[in-house]
Amino acid sequence: MSEMRQFYADLHIHIGRTSAGRPVKITAARDLTFENIAKECATRKGIDIAGVVDCGSPAVLQDIDALVECGEMAELPDGGLRYRDATTVILGCELETVEDDGSASHHVSYFASRDQLRVFVGFLRRLVTNLDLSSQRCRVPARELLRMTQTAGGVFVPAHAFTPHKSPYGSCVRRLADMFGDGGLTQLAALELGLSADSHLADRIAEIADLTLLSNSDAHSLPKIAREYNVFWLAEPSFQEVVWALRRENGRNTLANYGLDPRLGKYHRSFCLGCEQIAADPPPVLQCPVCGDDHIVKGVLDRIAEIADYPEPRPPDHRPPYQYQVPLQFLPGIGAVSLGKLLNRFGTEMCVLHETEKTDLELVVGTKLADMIVQARQGTLPLLPGGGGRYGKAVAHGSETQISMGW
Repeated sequence: MSEMRQFYADLHIHIGRTSAGRPVKITAARDLTFENIAKECATRKGIDIAGVVDCGSPAVLQDIDALVECGEMAELPDGGLRYRDATTVILGCELETVEDDGSASHHVSYFASRDQLRVFVGFLRRLVTNLDLSSQRCRVPARELLRMTQTAGGVFVPAHAFTPHKSPYGSCVRRLADMFGDGGLTQLAALELGLSADSHLADRIAEIADLTLLSNSDAHSLPKIAREYNVFWLAEPSFQEVVWALRRENGRNTLANYGLDPRLGKYHRSFCLGCEQIAADPPPVLQCPVCGDDHIVKGVLDRIAEIADYPEPRPPDHRPPYQYQVPLQFLPGIGAVSLGKLLNRFGTEMCVLHETEKTDLELVVGTKLADMIVQARQGTLPLLPGGGGRYGKAVAHGSETQISMGW
């Protein structure tokens, strides 16, 4: 068996187009193809394990088959596809489920192999109107999609669990047990936090104490890959090893979550649709304190405060640290030229963010940018919170600067 070590993983990446140019995720970039995702993770990002969540599209499956047949990718014995011996791609499928009351939420099913994925897609053909497109509505409740995922051999993760649109806690239920049943929570592989939440917020809810929490990018363009990611302790970068890590079995586990400070998320605080004010009062803000309107987009912080079991987080012993970090390309002053210099000198973004000394950074991009990279690494950039679809802001070099955190 290989020696145990850490691996960087982003398990929620979308496909914009197929290699033939057919649309998959309408809102995603055209160059976000299956092969380009693998290449970006391997050569620029330094992501060891990439979860691509639109693999259930028959047109995407054709791209995957072609890459395997030409030798660019190889199926691993323990699951996953290995790209040029650099990055393992985990096959995923994000779908929208509908509960009995009509509320909807998104979930990701992950599979070890193309054969398992094809079995799952066979189940979906009678339930999904257009399988070629991403995140389509599947005409079953979440508990039924969980059952179908397990029947096909996969594992199931509720996606961006707290966002106000299409999420379990944000738009469906106060408790996951209401969605999956009391025993259903033990069947979940993990819970994805989403960009406006972190583990400190999630650990105010008692029922998810046993679940592993994931911080993923939900990327809709190549630069957004790894804006949030996880660090796993594994022997090999394979599907089986990732599942063991999520379940904390056989010595595998999650060492850390890296993500944005929730204040940078565009749904962190409640937002009034009438006067367009982002809430500043203590949470939960369920009615606009300015105009009195209750027609609001409820913020993640406000929703968690509304449904929390505890006033402060109670992390279980197994919970790894959550590290706040702003990705390189979103930092004011880090443009294409500076980013190119950093990658040419140090290899990948993970190397720059995790391994490179400040003195070495200064030699490449100067003192001011090196200081900012260290602040981003340490999560110490001053921030103003976002809400209502507007991303938060960082204060850099003494002035307020919008960070382009978009999809």
